[in-house]
Amino acid sequence: MNRFSNRVGRTAKRIILAFVAALFLFYFTSAARINDLEKIQQRGILQVLTVDGPTTYYEDGKGKSGFEYLLAKAFADSLGVELVMLSKPTLRTMLLSVGGPNGDFAAGNITVTASRSEQLNFTVPYMQVTQHLVYRRGSTRPRALNELDGDLLVVKGSSHSEQLNYWAEQYPQLSWREEDNAEMSELLRMVHDKEIDYTVVDSLAYLVSRHIYPQVRRAIDISEPQAIAWAFPSHGDGTVLAAANQFLRDYNNSGKLTALKDELLAQADNFSVAGSQRFGELVAKRLPTYEALFKDVARQFGLDWHLLAAVAYQESHWNPKARSPTGVRGLMMLTLNTAREMAIKNRLDPLQSLMGGAAYLSKLRARLPQQINEPDRTLFALAAYNVGFGHLEDARILTQRNGQDPNLWEHVRQQLPKLSNKQYYLTLKYGFARGSEPVIYVDNIQYYRRYLELHDLSQQRELQSAEDLPSQNEWQDATPPSL
Repeated sequence: MNRFSNRVGRTAKRIILAFVAALFLFYFTSAARINDLEKIQQRGILQVLTVDGPTTYYEDGKGKSGFEYLLAKAFADSLGVELVMLSKPTLRTMLLSVGGPNGDFAAGNITVTASRSEQLNFTVPYMQVTQHLVYRRGSTRPRALNELDGDLLVVKGSSHSEQLNYWAEQYPQLSWREEDNAEMSELLRMVHDKEIDYTVVDSLAYLVSRHIYPQVRRAIDISEPQAIAWAFPSHGDGTVLAAANQFLRDYNNSGKLTALKDELLAQADNFSVAGSQRFGELVAKRLPTYEALFKDVARQFGLDWHLLAAVAYQESHWNPKARSPTGVRGLMMLTLNTAREMAIKNRLDPLQSLMGGAAYLSKLRARLPQQINEPDRTLFALAAYNVGFGHLEDARILTQRNGQDPNLWEHVRQQLPKLSNKQYYLTLKYGFARGSEPVIYVDNIQYYRRYLELHDLSQQRELQSAEDLPSQNEWQDATPPSL
């Protein structure tokens, strides 16, 4: 009986082990059948490699933004997953990381070239750019590459480097330098500040940055239009690439891609004071609708109403229905998080938007160190409203490192543009920022504020002059002057 029981027990154990083994085999076989797209959807995260920059990915007072970020975010949303942007320090590092454990694909304004196509798979193009040779206004404009007389610096391993190598066969005397850590926005600054004579940048980078570096001029194009696309690894089953291609086609056909491109360039134009004529028109047409509201809300928060109106104009051109691709909305262009923080339920309501914006601006101003006095205190708060409090603190740290006063706006504004320079932002807590933008932002608001003050004064004088004039009855009753 014992032998029989032992035999039955051993048989049962074998059956159980066989069943467990079958389960493991089924699990691993099923897992092997999951394609790359399904793996992303299962983990719920799309990991996209990029390089920080004004046309790729950055974070400011309005949250995460950048053309590549917004496009990738739309793709992630279409898959029903969360987007995680992973910034790489250089273009070469980004491309080498494609297909690694933390990079499903790369999105960084990547030009499709023959050499890159040998190593990577590209999506259908979603943009075209032309390579511009740029120089500084006031110097001699080169009409051809053989007329260069000075220092030409480009990004190492870039399509610009490839293009110059192509032209070097025709112009053997052509010479240039390459830096691995260089980036287009920084190279434009270097030309503007006379640190180098020439550089090569994409037409998109030039258009977006031209208002920041007004002394930089386009000399010649050194390429035909080139395709910009997302870069995928050469290995894999191609399911994510196929999904990306379908998304880009649908996004383009819907008109959303064109709208996103237009918004990218419009955001750059918003920081230009050149629209003063437009401002004057809206002072006459839109300001009367909201002037009483500006005054009432400003009074509640102890602000100058001209300042509050100037901020609202800079943010939305006094359009209560304004909206950006990143989701900021309303007269004061509040993010959803800021609206929640300020207890605002409807960002499209002009009163609520103004209340939220004024409260947030006041909060930023109160958060600054006590030793910062007016008018600098308000200027710092405006900069933080635009670029974010963390980035402003980074700029103050740079100011201190430079031996200047971190409590003076005139000193800090000199350091803010360095936040887009890899040499500096890699040493700071909050990383890359479009540091020139808050400088222009604050300048614009000061300009608008002064305009509104003068306009207000002019109206008061006109009103006073009208009050000093005799009424119609007084004119009729007046004794005619002697002849």
